[in-house]
Amino acid sequence: MIVDKANAALDSVYAADTPEALAKAYAAWAATYDSETASLGYLLPFLITAWVARHVQAGEGPLLDAGCGTGLSGPSLKALGYHDIAGLDLSDDMLKIAGSRNAYSELKNAMLGGPLPWPDGHFRAFFSTGVFTIGHAPASGLHELVRITRKGGHAIFTVRDQVFASGGFQAVFDELAQAQKWRPVEESPWFRCYAIGDPEALVKTFVFEVA
Repeated sequence: MIVDKANAALDSVYAADTPEALAKAYAAWAATYDSETASLGYLLPFLITAWVARHVQAGEGPLLDAGCGTGLSGPSLKALGYHDIAGLDLSDDMLKIAGSRNAYSELKNAMLGGPLPWPDGHFRAFFSTGVFTIGHAPASGLHELVRITRKGGHAIFTVRDQVFASGGFQAVFDELAQAQKWRPVEESPWFRCYAIGDPEALVKTFVFEVA
């Protein structure tokens, strides 16, 4: 059953305890990722476009899809008039699928938490869904994402409930605010990641303006 396969794949990526293990888990999942997450009613790659459209006008500059996976967000943003979108992901197999969607201007293999291959202030905004979650990108990765986002630009991302406190996200939020590198703009209530499966999996969307 497709839902069972999706849940097993989720368990596999959440259980990965090294970047190499995570990349291997996504390589194994890449070919069936879209259909299996769809079976769970995965909302985030599509819902994030609403926050992007609320805070960023089309044509104002490049966007970064940080942890783009198979590129599910790209076509939706392209349909809304956003044509300069870069993507990064740690999985070459996922990036290959993202490239087939013809929605991204560039795709790079990179991992959040390490250095990113763009100059200071390069992007008008970055957005990220399903990446700040169990066994994935650390909260510290936000520092580098803010570095490559221009002043007056936006940081738009989701955080899973199970890692918000344990992963030190509030501390990183406070560090960046105290260093006057960003200011809070919007924060959603906790809501479900999946419309059909895993009703206890909750995320919150955060929006900051880079200073």
